[in-house]
Amino acid sequence: MAATHSSPQAALIKEVPVKLRLFSVIAVFAAFTIYTSFVVVDQGYFGFLELAMTGGWAAQVFIDLCIALILFAFWMVPDARERGIPAWPYFLAVLTTGSVGALAYLVHRTAKEASHSPAAGRNAAAA
Repeated sequence: MAATHSSPQAALIKEVPVKLRLFSVIAVFAAFTIYTSFVVVDQGYFGFLELAMTGGWAAQVFIDLCIALILFAFWMVPDARERGIPAWPYFLAVLTTGSVGALAYLVHRTAKEASHSPAAGRNAAAA
């Protein structure tokens, strides 16, 4: 008997229209990328290291982010292969830009899903 990886959360996500998911991911990606750009211009690319070295909560949040990004990368690589998306550009982006790279992958993944959804096929046939 084949094991399924379906969960209540996955079923709930599937119920959200793919175009709404795509819009949401693009909106978060754009807003966070713009904010990140301003922070990098103001404080420099390595400004986060100075903050992380102050210890306490700053170090904890930095370590937590690193762990989350490593976990994301381990999930992303097989997910990208399964969907025919090249993983290496996004892996490099996660290493160099953190969450911006992760969000970029989610935009690509969701856009590909939207282009292959039955609703996308009906819309193209109607046009």
